[in-house]
Amino acid sequence: MTMDARKQRVLQAIVALYGLEGEPVGSSVLANYFDMAVSSATLRNEMAALTKLGLLEQPHTSAGRVPSAKGYRYYLDNLLTDDQPLDRVSRARVDAVFASLDHEPEKLAQGAARALAAISGCTAAISTPCAEDLCIAHYEVVQVGRSAAAVLAVTTAGYVRTRVARVRTGLSRENAAALAALLNRNLTFVAPVDLSPRLLAELCSQIDPELVPVISAAAAILQDSVKPHVFLGGEQYLLDWPQLDGKVGDILTLLNDEEEAAALIAPPTDRSESVLLGEDWNRRSGPVHRE
Repeated sequence: MTMDARKQRVLQAIVALYGLEGEPVGSSVLANYFDMAVSSATLRNEMAALTKLGLLEQPHTSAGRVPSAKGYRYYLDNLLTDDQPLDRVSRARVDAVFASLDHEPEKLAQGAARALAAISGCTAAISTPCAEDLCIAHYEVVQVGRSAAAVLAVTTAGYVRTRVARVRTGLSRENAAALAALLNRNLTFVAPVDLSPRLLAELCSQIDPELVPVISAAAAILQDSVKPHVFLGGEQYLLDWPQLDGKVGDILTLLNDEEEAAALIAPPTDRSESVLLGEDWNRRSGPVHRE
């Protein structure tokens, strides 16, 4: 059995109707969608054929049909086109929103997640870059209290990372400058994998033992620099999808695990985008979503 033009139109219509209503689509609803140009009997035959092809599923014996994961994949690969660019008004709105965002890298990602969610009406998840060659380009050490010091680091991707270290005896301005110079000489442009216990021990041996927490904070920033950070926007929109009833908690648990979420939403190395459906999602996300 092959996919002819009418089967494609029926599948396309069922995907559209199910996306709008979240309810199985019956032949009478489908006939109204086609403005009665095709009879209900013919549509039932086509729906049965699409079910045999594995592109539709029937949740209950008397219910209508819903797209299967295979059906969605066929729709995405064969029926969804990108030849409909945004209209001028929508494009202007998108451009205005993103022009107003703070372009400090992490704030940009956070703002973009919220903006995409507001524009699309869907939940958005955005990950910062994750690469093994990220490292620290510059360190600063600042006294922030009688017994605390802030270690600030700028990564090679432009992100600013901060950690506060407890220094029991306090930190003078001279000590802060000396520590920053020590860190910049030894830990800038060093890959996290090269941050060995021996290197840390050598650095700690050059300073007062009371200042060792500053070195530990700098090392923690360096190790954290390769980890992705995921920002969510529009989590409330998950509640608008009847298909996700009882699964919203699992989805939010996954998306709030930054490493798992970043791995899930990252496209393959040979493509700029990917769409996960059914078992694709399960394979990428692990046991959290296995039913």
